[in-house]
Amino acid sequence: MLQNLGAFVIGIIIGFLGGLFGKGGSAIATPMLSLIGIPGFIAVASPLPATVPGTFIASAAYWRSNLIDWQIVRWSVAVGIPSTVLGSYLTVFTGATPLLIATGLMVLGFGLSFILSPREGKSDNSNPGVSIEMRPPNWKVKLVLVAIGVGMISGLLANAGGFLLAPSFARILKQPIKTAFACSLAVSVVLALPGTIVHAYLGHINWAITGLIALGSVPFSYLGARVAIRSKARSLERWYGVALTLLGTFFLTQL
Repeated sequence: MLQNLGAFVIGIIIGFLGGLFGKGGSAIATPMLSLIGIPGFIAVASPLPATVPGTFIASAAYWRSNLIDWQIVRWSVAVGIPSTVLGSYLTVFTGATPLLIATGLMVLGFGLSFILSPREGKSDNSNPGVSIEMRPPNWKVKLVLVAIGVGMISGLLANAGGFLLAPSFARILKQPIKTAFACSLAVSVVLALPGTIVHAYLGHINWAITGLIALGSVPFSYLGARVAIRSKARSLERWYGVALTLLGTFFLTQL
């Protein structure tokens, strides 16, 4: 009974943070589920399908605010889906610990970069929408490399990859923070599906836990997205840096 209540509360937490910071939340849910006694691959894979409806709803909120760059989304999905499928199958042969350590270091590095070197303007109070002028040189090459890497990691760790997509879009593709969140959510909705299918086939998902997480996460995902859209971009970037730094530190200390 306590585990069921814990799964529901975890759903609320990851739903709000996912909508606020442009990611599905399964990366946060896994260590939390482990702490309440959910074992092994069940803790790893069960949050993944639960994040799909909430991520979709949060993504729709960003879409209505004209913050999604659909070229980035299409390229990320086209490259990311096969990478995610491959990564999911590789879980049968690979250990997760080295990858978790590398991922934790990456997230920690991204977080510190947002804190120490923010890009958003001090007077940015608006939602400017998408502009192709914001793309850096060779952006498609960079995007393909990001999608391959994040897709593989997403499949291996059974998450939608938003905790790496959003900072990669912001730092590597030089996108405004809200556009990075919006694109990350849109891509995460799609990338979660092949990973869910593969992990369900492998028997890694407890659907009761999945349902409880989804029940808590869906309404709070939309709330988190609305808070992000209405926030000042510079403040949002700082808070995002703090959140990533804490997440990366948590990853590494748990290992």
